Amino acid sequence: MTTHTPSSTKGHVCLIEDHADLRADLLRLLQASGYAVKDYSSAIEYLQTEPAQFEGVIVSDMVMPEMSGLELQTELVSRGILLPFVFISGESSDRQIISAMKNRAFDFLLKPFTKNELLDVIDRALAFGEQEKESREHKKDLQHRLSLLSPREREVFFLLARGFSNQEIVRDLEISLPTAKQYKAEVMRKLDIQSLSALMALANT
Repeated sequence: MTTHTPSSTKGHVCLIEDHADLRADLLRLLQASGYAVKDYSSAIEYLQTEPAQFEGVIVSDMVMPEMSGLELQTELVSRGILLPFVFISGESSDRQIISAMKNRAFDFLLKPFTKNELLDVIDRALAFGEQEKESREHKKDLQHRLSLLSPREREVFFLLARGFSNQEIVRDLEISLPTAKQYKAEVMRKLDIQSLSALMALANT
């Protein structure tokens, strides 16, 4: 494995390719294009590192000895590592391609591909990965905030998120208006939000 991190990077790329000459060519191209690159000669070599610590996009050959790119992707998904996966291959079956896409592969490039095709798909995969990461962080934050609420407060939260008024909450939960207002105030306080629009935005993350 080799690592190259330019002083200013367009993003991180993990390159997995068993053909040494092609790997070297792709490594030079990606480095010259401004990416921080780690390259590996096999899926096994990559798994012997710390894949959970890696950020960015994985560019992997599909057909490799010992462990294929598809098998690597399946293993990473089973570990909860959901990085954008770009496959490159010259001899993959339709079945392999379909399986890769079902496993949330970002894209698939058939050899030979052009420099622009590769760089374009990497840029799009990196942008997608950032969006996915932000979405997961929002969901994690929401789960943490909701854990602060009592079961009844959580009910009120979801009713408020659906646009229920105080009177509708009273009818739905069969509680008094003062009690509904108290629950609403506690929900807003515990979630540290100041308006119903912010509550709805939080619920929709």
